[in-house]
Amino acid sequence: MSSSLVQVAVFLILTGLVALATWWRYRREARGSDSTQDFFLAGRHLGWPFIAGSLLLTNISAEQIVGMNGAQNLLQVWWEFGAIAGLLVLAKVLVPMYYRYGCATTTELLERCLPHGAGLRRMVSLLFLMGYVFILLPMVLYTGARFMQSMFELDLSILTIACLFALAGLAYAALGGLRAIAISDTYMGLVLLAMGALVTWFALDRIGWDLSGIPAERLTLWGDAQSDIPWPTLLTGMAFAHIFYWGTNMLIAQRALAARDVREAQKGIYAAALLKLLTPLIVVLPGIIAFKLYGDINDDAYGRLVADVLPPWLAGAFAAAITGAVLSSYNAGLNSAAALYTLDLHLPLINPKADGKRIGQRLQVILMLVSLALVPLYSHAKSIIATLQQLNGLYSMPVLAAFFVAIFVRGAKARAIQIALGFGVLLYAVFTFAWTPLHYLHLMCITLLATVLVAIVLSRFLPETRATSSAG
Repeated sequence: MSSSLVQVAVFLILTGLVALATWWRYRREARGSDSTQDFFLAGRHLGWPFIAGSLLLTNISAEQIVGMNGAQNLLQVWWEFGAIAGLLVLAKVLVPMYYRYGCATTTELLERCLPHGAGLRRMVSLLFLMGYVFILLPMVLYTGARFMQSMFELDLSILTIACLFALAGLAYAALGGLRAIAISDTYMGLVLLAMGALVTWFALDRIGWDLSGIPAERLTLWGDAQSDIPWPTLLTGMAFAHIFYWGTNMLIAQRALAARDVREAQKGIYAAALLKLLTPLIVVLPGIIAFKLYGDINDDAYGRLVADVLPPWLAGAFAAAITGAVLSSYNAGLNSAAALYTLDLHLPLINPKADGKRIGQRLQVILMLVSLALVPLYSHAKSIIATLQQLNGLYSMPVLAAFFVAIFVRGAKARAIQIALGFGVLLYAVFTFAWTPLHYLHLMCITLLATVLVAIVLSRFLPETRATSSAG
């Protein structure tokens, strides 16, 4: 049997085994009486191992592996270590609040903390939805397809490969909901960690475990003003980006909301934080090794390294691991977007008696088609990880400001925060597309602080609204 046939056989067998194990475990899990809650929050019966596994694999997708290794420098480790701080904020500060108020979405907290906060909740949900549809979902499909194409030299277009990913991700998200997603994430996460560690081992063996000859600026933890991550940004935009991503982002926090109770959620989060100490060995070190072997080849680094150092008989297993990582982030995005639309917009505004599960499934099909249509837009990005973080700033910092003011500022008004939210989005859009005086992480911090300030000032002067909140 040829090596290519072996690779395909291993890929199909491993992928099939994970699907079979997911189905077996899925059938054994307890079901809730509410089909909507069961679909979006796994009936609130998710155990801590599945929370930890799903948190990890949702975060480590192809755009993370390809993009961070594509930067080919040690500075990227701060994205992983900073994540630990974000996870601790989620566990110690936000998760107890989500459970105290019985939130089904992260945005529901805004409504619970503020008088007349329903409009703010819906506005933030719309921002999340736009971020998922126009940034996250197409980026996940593009990076996954690009990696598979570069590694296996497939005679298929990136759009064709992205279509295959999208259909498979839709199947998990629409048929099994969050429970199936979390279970498959955990099983495939174990495969990904094992395969990623093997790639790093073989790569280090290829260079004789010797990193000499790599420029010092590639191995430093303290970036200068011309680097990807200047060291002052660790104290400004990066810190807040992590708090937003891990604490308020529905894509991530949804797993914690699906736990049996606060303690179960916290155990899963702490386990994910511990695993984050190991992930730089998979998402940072291989890119540096690739620089020594091939020079500066940007986002093609990891795919070329894997194809070069991994034994042919393991290539199929690695392809299955990457497929799992892509599907994890993609189906998580579909499910979270559908939850936000269904629970925050459709049920309270359009039809409170609608079948939430069915509404979510239909929306996921639409989102899949839209995200596929946007995949070609990302083919010209110079650095995937920098592009992703920069574009996320369009909504991440204004949204984080809204959460901060709603939770911690006494006397804050929902209407004032809504106006400030719009201001923050416009301000960062100017910084991104018209005038960029500083590093984008500094600009994210400025956007956050300016949005908070505007919300506080407006809260002091705007009259109380007479509208009533529709708590849900």
